[in-house]
Amino acid sequence: MSGGAAGAPKPLPSSGPKSLREMPHPLATSSSEEMGPALTPSPDLLLPRSIADKDLSLPNGTPVDTSSPASSSSLLNRLQLDDDLDGETRDLFVTVDDPKKHVCTMETYITYRVTTKTTRAEFDLPEYSVRRRYQDFDWLRNKLEESQPTHLIPPLPEKFVVKGVVDRFSEEFVETRRKALDKFLKRITDHPVLSFNEHFNVFLTAKDLNAYKKQGMALLSKMGESVKYVTGGYKLRSRPLEFAAIGEYLDTFSLKLGTIDRIAQRIIKEQLEYLVELREYGPVYSTWGALEVELSEPLEGLSACIGNCCTALEELSEDMTEDFLPVLREYILYSESMKNVLKKRDQVQAEYEAKLEAVALKKEDRPKVPTDVEKCQDRVECFNADLKADMERWQNNKRQDFRQLLMGMADKNIQYYEKCLTAWESIIPLLQDKPETK
Repeated sequence: MSGGAAGAPKPLPSSGPKSLREMPHPLATSSSEEMGPALTPSPDLLLPRSIADKDLSLPNGTPVDTSSPASSSSLLNRLQLDDDLDGETRDLFVTVDDPKKHVCTMETYITYRVTTKTTRAEFDLPEYSVRRRYQDFDWLRNKLEESQPTHLIPPLPEKFVVKGVVDRFSEEFVETRRKALDKFLKRITDHPVLSFNEHFNVFLTAKDLNAYKKQGMALLSKMGESVKYVTGGYKLRSRPLEFAAIGEYLDTFSLKLGTIDRIAQRIIKEQLEYLVELREYGPVYSTWGALEVELSEPLEGLSACIGNCCTALEELSEDMTEDFLPVLREYILYSESMKNVLKKRDQVQAEYEAKLEAVALKKEDRPKVPTDVEKCQDRVECFNADLKADMERWQNNKRQDFRQLLMGMADKNIQYYEKCLTAWESIIPLLQDKPETK
């Protein structure tokens, strides 16, 4: 385990490089449109400007350290390894590969090699290679949710599969899961806050992760407990319009994707059934040609044509299963993760409004706003800023992913129909009348 993992946890930045008012609404039609107020509680619950202008704090009340390595300015000062399309400096690269099957007395499972290359000072070495199984990835995600509740945590592929329907040790299933786990870590790596999480550091570097799980880290455990929001039955009066719009969008988005996913699975199922028929259909012409000497050549050609069409359709079905469906499912899970963060934000605002109202009911000439109310306001502002930033990042990733996905799907379908066209065109000369030889 690296030295960075054993040290005290670093403060959690809350809003990233942009101020709350400068950040564009993720659902706005134009990126140049200005944001409305950052938080819109009931008019009678507004705090004095002196309190509203306070610096943001962590959910546990710790002041934000603006010199945190999660800021974009500090990233730009690091040794540059590569630039992505957005111009952000990248100094951490993680890949998941080399799946291996382990057969033990009690269980059988798959592990994956996780390779890390970095120039960050938080790591003792420039390169690490460890092996992790699915439950380790699941542990990491749970820890990220505990320690960074204001952020959107990327989803993992579903753990459970229907026995007898999907073989979880098949080469195809393992490769599909490997790709999903690789994408999961890359999402975290590219995040300006999550990539600096102490648990992520340990996941990438610790040779014996099980020992770390049992031992734990007292400071991080306490931190995780301190940012769990217990709202005690507070009820939100009304969700601010911008977050209500996000919630409505996510509901519609997940509903549409779920419909596409179900239809796509039916299409693939019908394609596989059609393949079974084609595999029986083609050889019939070949056996017929053996009985008809004069027709043997065109019949053999027709049999070969159908066989080529079978191969092309099989490739198309595999591409749909391995490339198209996993992206749909990832974004369905992604939208659910975003909804959960939105609910947490609502709970914290409800708590803030209830406490603020309780202060307003006190009949004092100069009521003093309690510290816990100020901290609660900071939590709401922290949630607002982080949720907006993550929503914007998620929308950008979604646009890129679906553009690539749909272009790939179009290309695969074009290739499929071109192969079928070539196959059918190849038998036309065999079917045309040939001039008789004198």
